[in-house]
Amino acid sequence: MNAPLGGIWPWLPLLLTWLTPEVSSSYIRWYMRATGGSSRVMCDNVPGLVSRQRQLCHRHPDVMRAIGLGVAEWTAECQHQFRQHRWNCNTLDRDHSLFGRVLLRSSRESAFVYAVSSAGVVFAITRACSQGELKSCSCDPKKKGTAKDSKGNFDWGGCSDNIDYGIKFARAFVDAKERKGKDARALMNLHNNRAGRKAVKRFLKQECKCHGVSGSCTLRTCWLAMADFRKTGDYLWRKYNGAIQVVMNQDGTGFTVANKRFKKPTKNDLVYFENSPDYCIRDRDAGSLGTAGRVCNLTSRGMDSCEVMCCGRGYDTSHVTRMTKCECKFHWCCAVRCQDCLEALDVHTCKAPKSVDWAAPT
Repeated sequence: MNAPLGGIWPWLPLLLTWLTPEVSSSYIRWYMRATGGSSRVMCDNVPGLVSRQRQLCHRHPDVMRAIGLGVAEWTAECQHQFRQHRWNCNTLDRDHSLFGRVLLRSSRESAFVYAVSSAGVVFAITRACSQGELKSCSCDPKKKGTAKDSKGNFDWGGCSDNIDYGIKFARAFVDAKERKGKDARALMNLHNNRAGRKAVKRFLKQECKCHGVSGSCTLRTCWLAMADFRKTGDYLWRKYNGAIQVVMNQDGTGFTVANKRFKKPTKNDLVYFENSPDYCIRDRDAGSLGTAGRVCNLTSRGMDSCEVMCCGRGYDTSHVTRMTKCECKFHWCCAVRCQDCLEALDVHTCKAPKSVDWAAPT
């Protein structure tokens, strides 16, 4: 059985890491209620935090809550980006962590998860600052006075998103555990964490409001705002597809490309060490659910096609009916009214492997 990402069961043990890709927003909310919302009790009893993380947790419980509530956003984004792929950001039933063992592998998928989760932390903190939910920050204090752009002069006003604070806090908290390690995986995680943070800032945009007779825009008030998180997700998805395989350099302080024909990774690129499994069959050690039972697209030639999704095993077809809206008409003013119609369609799902030893070991 597949458990959707972000779901976690009440009987599960505490996750060994917190506010990194293995986190669960539902667990954090449950844990806050169970401890009466006490930040000291919460921070002292979450295992796996290094001293720097525990200090930040004690000092900024409101930031911790903001991040915990924001986890659902980046997990949903991960599911959206991988929705047509064999690995689709779901985890194994009764697994102890949010993503299962897939993150133990230094693969492209791990690179994406660390980047999008780091981006999600920045996004959640920055948004909470602008909404006045945090004691330690508010709107960007640097955006004051008069400035100039290609359209002329304008006044800074409104509430500019304080993304520098979001990046600073995310770097201090999320990277703290990785900085304790000196191994290759820690360096990989730090690199991808940074790429995720930079991706959010990349889509910071200037928004303006015009003032003047009939909106003539003789005066403008402007502010900086984060774009919808989907833009960050789409950008990191492109970076996932172009991720660069690397190896450690001789002195162990950085990376070099595994294939000399490829360019050296920039700070915006995602990097990985290990090739991914094909995710065709269920394998707990690889963190793979397999694709048995997954819906495939019979007419597609992409990753969601029945040939690719089902790994050549074939598919089953079932005939189903569903209720849809039809014969919609616009009525003045201002409503759209539709009829409820039954629609018949074929649903194609991947066959399971014929071998009896495909199931994950217990």
